[in-house]
Amino acid sequence: MVLLRGALIEYASDFLGPLPNVVIFQFNPTLTHNIQIPERPTGITSRESSQAGEVPVERINFTAHFTAADQLDAGNIIAQELGIGPQLAALEKMVYPSNFIGELLGEAIDKIGDAIGLGGDDVKQSIPREQYPRILFIWGKTRVLPVLIESMSITAQQYDSSLNPIQAEVALTLAVTSNPDDKVGKGALKYSNIAKEAQAIINLANTVELAVDLIPF
Repeated sequence: MVLLRGALIEYASDFLGPLPNVVIFQFNPTLTHNIQIPERPTGITSRESSQAGEVPVERINFTAHFTAADQLDAGNIIAQELGIGPQLAALEKMVYPSNFIGELLGEAIDKIGDAIGLGGDDVKQSIPREQYPRILFIWGKTRVLPVLIESMSITAQQYDSSLNPIQAEVALTLAVTSNPDDKVGKGALKYSNIAKEAQAIINLANTVELAVDLIPF
């Protein structure tokens, strides 16, 4: 049996070109899946109990474990030189806005402005506006979700002689994006919702006889 591993994937808005960042979990962690239900209005602003309000917010909490032990035993050069530093750096990159090209364009515009006498030390450009990375959380065949990383806590537990981390725990809180602004995120969310609906229907097929006995009308 092939063991599927969970992963976080940073992607471009249209999925074109190479994936800029991929972190595959070495060990599948235990997940806590929370659904935060918005408070329903009360008093004169209360609605009918069956009327939907705000969309619930889904959050996923888990602690990912990383170790360089197997790679070190296998003589992996990267692990020998950097430990698990690359994996941790890839995770950290997912929480910071990235606008390397925009910074280069801004510097070029500043230089051109200076050259023709329109610039100045106080004039700085930033094109385009920075954006946080778009991230997919993949957990098995039925859960592919666009997420935002709400919190990340890295605890390095062991280091090598050069102070490279070789064992660490990373506690993560992910919030599922309920209204993605790109087609990949929208497609992933739709796919996961369809898979959830299908599983709910399968559950109904398994329990229909019991339900008939429970409902007195």
